[in-house]
Amino acid sequence: MISLLIYWIQEEYDTHDPKGHCSMVLPFLTKRSQIIEIVAAHDIVFALAQSGVCAAFSRETNQRICFLNVSHDEVIRSLFYNKNNDSLITVSVYASDNFSSLKCRTTRIEYIRRGKPDAGFPLFESESLKWPGFVEFDDVNGKVLTYSAQDSIYKVFDLKNYTMLYSISDKNVQEIKISPGIMLLIFTKASGHVPLKILSIEDGTVLKSFNHLLHRNKKVDFIEQFNEKLLVKQENENLQILDVRNSELTEVSRTEFMTPSAFIFLYENQLFLTFRNRTVAVWNFRGELVTSFEDHLLWHPDCNTNNIYITSDQDLIISYCKADSDDSLSEGNAGSINISNILTGKCLAKVKASNSLPVDGCGCSANCGGRSCNSKKRIQASRIRNTVAEALEDITALFYDEERNEIYTGNRLGLVHVWSN
Repeated sequence: MISLLIYWIQEEYDTHDPKGHCSMVLPFLTKRSQIIEIVAAHDIVFALAQSGVCAAFSRETNQRICFLNVSHDEVIRSLFYNKNNDSLITVSVYASDNFSSLKCRTTRIEYIRRGKPDAGFPLFESESLKWPGFVEFDDVNGKVLTYSAQDSIYKVFDLKNYTMLYSISDKNVQEIKISPGIMLLIFTKASGHVPLKILSIEDGTVLKSFNHLLHRNKKVDFIEQFNEKLLVKQENENLQILDVRNSELTEVSRTEFMTPSAFIFLYENQLFLTFRNRTVAVWNFRGELVTSFEDHLLWHPDCNTNNIYITSDQDLIISYCKADSDDSLSEGNAGSINISNILTGKCLAKVKASNSLPVDGCGCSANCGGRSCNSKKRIQASRIRNTVAEALEDITALFYDEERNEIYTGNRLGLVHVWSN
């Protein structure tokens, strides 16, 4: 459980190295760029910059251990921590390939800790993952889904040992949605309906095939699957929630439920989060609004989910939010980190410029109260407060380490800040 004390800024890490991560490095990899993703595992913080450089930092020594880019032309696009075998998977493109194909690589955390990122090995080498091909890691089911666009083949792999389990070859499959235990195959829309199939995630067995009726000439905003519930929304139409076991249909008025920009399903609580125009809401599968948040206005209007963290118990949401208008230190591009209860909507804690250090506090031995103190510790406190205000500007990625009870944020300058209590 997260400790709801005031969070202090503890460390600052820099992903930027003007010399580059190795000789002959691509010029744009030496430029400072914003952090787009943060992952942490076993006292190591991984920070990925938009340029494609990924750095690993030790929380024990507070030093940079290494860069994860193992060749001079590697541009890392995303990270995934595989808890099944304690390794980090990087998904990259390469200049030698004109940045056209996704390449996956797995490296055990222990090798990275020793500064040996090249001790890993490539994954899915048999797959051609050129755009619009993709790879998707499914932590809930322990599976990997790949799509080779050139031959229209989907493949499912085991996340524990990367063996291929089965493949799906059908040019009419438009999209695949993964839910606990099952996959939803969405086929090319026909006249007045969309064909759907539900498959077992374990072996690809077809569990159910059916058609879902659609309004003609209306764009499909989304089709989502959550266990036995199918969510379908068309443009300017009501939300439909279909129980695929008994065909029971629930409708939610389009004025009550407007199409969100993103979903997060809460499998533990049988609820789902929606994000729309900076606001977060919690719904159940009866179509009822469960929670609206009292103080959780997101910073990014387009819902950058890299700025949002849901705890493993799925009871708390931690996000980069708009700061209070009365927070005198949060000016311009400074926001706040808000921690809210998902079930009640209450804001439980907030990291903001004015509360990350006591305004009148002082660390000197004289217990002076701070107002007239000239000690070095008083000067240090002032410097840190300035750093806090700056660290809360333009946050572009956020991660919460549940083992260490620490929040990690990255910003547009390529800096990573550690917040701890």
